[in-house]
Amino acid sequence: MSECPLRGGGVRPGYLVGRRLEQVVASWYLYGSEAPSGPLDVWLIDSEAVATRITTGSDWCLIVEASAPFAGYDMAESGRIEVAPVSGETPFADHLGEMVLAVSEESVPDSGRIVLEITFDSGRVRCETWSGDLRLSSK
Repeated sequence: MSECPLRGGGVRPGYLVGRRLEQVVASWYLYGSEAPSGPLDVWLIDSEAVATRITTGSDWCLIVEASAPFAGYDMAESGRIEVAPVSGETPFADHLGEMVLAVSEESVPDSGRIVLEITFDSGRVRCETWSGDLRLSSK
């Protein structure tokens, strides 16, 4: 049921349990002098050096896949995508160096996975798709 209709199931995020969050990388859409929107993608790099990408698909499904961060790129007059390590720009930054204790998912029949919640010793981060956008929040 967590499988995305267009992209399939991706990876089962349960493999993160027992791994330490070592680094967080994110992509941001930048246009002129406007504040960045996003993040569009978040990569969690764990103690096994595996990068787990969390993003949303065109079908509004929450995608969880093992993939390395890509390089940012320029879209000329349409803006640019910047990809860089984060320090305080996402709720995951508060959990750097912590072990993943649990993960849980929520799915709906037509869209597949819509929520991934990752639990650390000091709290949880909720990743969800909302109208096609990636939303991250702390609990």
